[in-house]
Amino acid sequence: MEFKQLLEKRSAESWEKYIPTLSIDCVIFSFHETTLQVLTVKMKEQDFWGLPGGYVKKDENVDDAAIRILKDRTGTQNIYLQQFYTFGNLERSESAFQEYDDTLWHKQRFVSIGYYALAEHSKVNLVVDEYSTVVEWQSVEDLPLFMMDHRTIFDKALITLREQLNNHPIGYNLLPEKFTMPELQRLYEIILGKKLNRGNFYRKILRYDILTKLDESRKGGAHKAPDLYSFDLEKYNVALKEGLKGSW
Repeated sequence: MEFKQLLEKRSAESWEKYIPTLSIDCVIFSFHETTLQVLTVKMKEQDFWGLPGGYVKKDENVDDAAIRILKDRTGTQNIYLQQFYTFGNLERSESAFQEYDDTLWHKQRFVSIGYYALAEHSKVNLVVDEYSTVVEWQSVEDLPLFMMDHRTIFDKALITLREQLNNHPIGYNLLPEKFTMPELQRLYEIILGKKLNRGNFYRKILRYDILTKLDESRKGGAHKAPDLYSFDLEKYNVALKEGLKGSW
């Protein structure tokens, strides 16, 4: 089925199924091979990339809709999810469907609720749906051209993540169960966009008392094997709720 025919068919179904003028866009972050990455989607017959998104069913809570959209695209719902902003500028999405009839569901004016998610790379199974041709991770340091206002949505999500990093722990949903201190520091540096002093970082992160040092180290390499750590989940969750003092 051609993309235009598909949209027209799904348009009629969407008017019956979803809440008009309300959508969700998700910025899904992951940490892989020492880089912070974001999940992107290439839509059929589109030159630009987009963020995963969808609509809210008429009988569905907004947060439940975001969880459903994430599961449909990543194959998992075991992901940290945070609502961070609402995007509602005029013609933020309509321009992508200029060649279509004004009655098309996708051409309507949508106010979009932005969510950012943190996902462990190895637990995500990328799903290409009927609207897309490619779903892949992109480094936040080398992003493609985005469709509509999706670059604005991404930028706001990254700013929000940086702000949260100053008073809440980050890493449990992005790193494997066991990790080294240099890996954790690299994650913080990439998110913050700046280098951190090694000694200061180690002292500060240990003072938060959210890590457990394991009786094992990372094998391989010519240098001394670094110690492995894991998050103390109980203390980590308390820190998520109560916050941390200080900033990076």
